[in-house]
Formats: sequence, structure tokens, C-alpha cells
Amino acid sequence: MNAILAVLTSTLSLLPDKPKGGFWLPEQASAAAPGVDRLFFFIFWLSLFFFALIVILMLVFVVRYRRREGVEPEPSPSHNTALEVIWTGIPLLLVMVIFVWGFKVFLDMSVAPANSYEVQVTGQKWKWLFTYPNGHVDENLHVPLDQPVRLVMTSEDVIHSFYVPAFRIKRDVVPGRYSKVWFRATKVGEYQVFCAEYCGTGHSDMLAQVVVHEPGGFERWMDEVGNMFKTMTPVQVGERLYRLRGCAQCHTIDGKASVGPTFQGVFGHEQALKGGGSALIDENYVRESILEPQAKIAAGFEPVMPTFKGKLSDREISAIIEYLKTLGALAAGEKKP
Repeated sequence: MNAILAVLTSTLSLLPDKPKGGFWLPEQASAAAPGVDRLFFFIFWLSLFFFALIVILMLVFVVRYRRREGVEPEPSPSHNTALEVIWTGIPLLLVMVIFVWGFKVFLDMSVAPANSYEVQVTGQKWKWLFTYPNGHVDENLHVPLDQPVRLVMTSEDVIHSFYVPAFRIKRDVVPGRYSKVWFRATKVGEYQVFCAEYCGTGHSDMLAQVVVHEPGGFERWMDEVGNMFKTMTPVQVGERLYRLRGCAQCHTIDGKASVGPTFQGVFGHEQALKGGGSALIDENYVRESILEPQAKIAAGFEPVMPTFKGKLSDREISAIIEYLKTLGALAAGEKKP
């Protein structure tokens, strides 16, 4: 083991201290990215070296030992012990180096520091939601610079995969269980979040941003968004929740039906129900549909909406209702307040 670690240390010393992203890899923006890139390039150049060596030797042997007129083939030896030891020992040593190196990188990326800032992540078709310790929910992940952040992730429907190329982190998000990943952002900026597991028709739209704030900026942002009702009207809060909580993925506001009925002009109108009958879409109907979505199913649609019980406060539900009222007013030709 000491010999392996010695080889690993000497190999690391030959590589640049901070390899940058480029043609092969995106920009590095986390503390783990340099270690991942060093290992990647070590395996890449090692593979390229042996590929070139094998191809060149093969061509040399094809030319040198080709069949010639008047030359009889000589019997080949049964084996060469020294050669066999060399071509077994060198790959074995290299594989052990890669294993030890890779395991060290894996441990560094898997064990979060005790002082990590924790954010809850929810994946759903087709959106990421990030819940902060103060209860604020956002569609983008905001984090402080140079501070470890631990993500505790789960899915509400199918398997998703949380992937941030600039941070070199990717972890499957599975319904019914929690997966965890951590990082420490090293550069201020915005970095793309992808879903790397095909999750349905809106898979390619399941995007978000990791916003890395400058020192002090994250705390200011948390103060601003900690209570939306301080800086926004109920209608504005309702509109934000419509986009933030995934309503927009299933309910349009332009009159076109989607997975669920459109929200345009529905408030105050009768809704035909699946199985017969109808119901007036008023405050009580909207509240019941949010908390008990299976109680009354709109005709022509499937009962696929999840409950938001425990996820939305009464004040937030009221804000959504106020927003729906403005959509009805727009449909009647009135101006939005």
C-alpha cells in the first residue's frame, strides 16, 4: 500500500495544481472539481498511451513477421516468464493506483463536513425545488461562496438525476428514499443544473441554476426572500407560487388544456366533474383541490395531481386564489391589478 501511495503522490506532482476546464470538461467551480479532473486526465492519457503502444507494436509485428517466400516459420516458445510478469505486474500496479486514487476522490466527495449548510431538494416532473432551513422554497439553488453545502434529495414521482457539470457532481434522486451530495463552490456566478436521467416528455426542460453569491450576498438574499409577503402583493405571491410550485407544468394560463385544465378564466365558473355532476370553482373548491386533489376530478382529466397538504400555508393558498381571480378578470377583459 505504501508503494501505491508513493506512485500516486509522484503522479500527482507531475500534473498541474489546478487543471482548468476546456475542450473536454466545463469550467471548474467547486473544491472537488480539480481532483476529479486530475483523475480523469490520468486515466485518459494512460489509455491513450497504451492504445498507441499496442497499435504501433501491432503494425511493427505485422510488417516484420509477415510471411516471406522461401522462409519457413520457426516454432514459437511456449512462454516467456519475464515478459508475462511485466505485462501482468504493470497493469496490476496501474489499476491499484487508479483504485486508491479514485477511492480517495470518492470519499472526499461523499463525506460532507459537519458544518455544512443543508438544503432539501425535491425533483418532480419537470422541475427542481430547493427548500431552505427557514422554509423558503426556490426554483434555483442559491448558495454562499466557499462554504460547504449539503443537499438532501428525493423525488415525488420518477427517478431523476441531479447533475451540475461545473461542480463535477451527479447523484440519482429516487422516489421513496433520500440521496445526499455535497459541494463547496469556489467561484461566484451561475451554473447550470441538469436532470441526467430521462424522466418523461419534459426531461430536457428540467433545468435550474446554482447561484453562487459573493461574501455577504447570500445572507442579503435570504433576508429579501425569507418572507415574500413583505415585499410583494398577494397576487404577485400567488403568481410566483404558480411558477415555483410546479403548477405551470400542468396548468396553462392561456386557455389551452395540458395535463390539467387551464387556469384562464376558471374562477367563478362551473366545472364539470368526472363521473357526473359539476362544482362551482370558488375559494373552497380551489383550496380543496390543492389539499385534496382526488376529491373532485375535472371531467376529461386523470387524477394525477399530488397533494400540497403540509407544503403550502393557508396564506400561500389564499395568494394562489387571488392570482386565479386575476386570470378570470383578464378573461373578462378587465385589467390585472
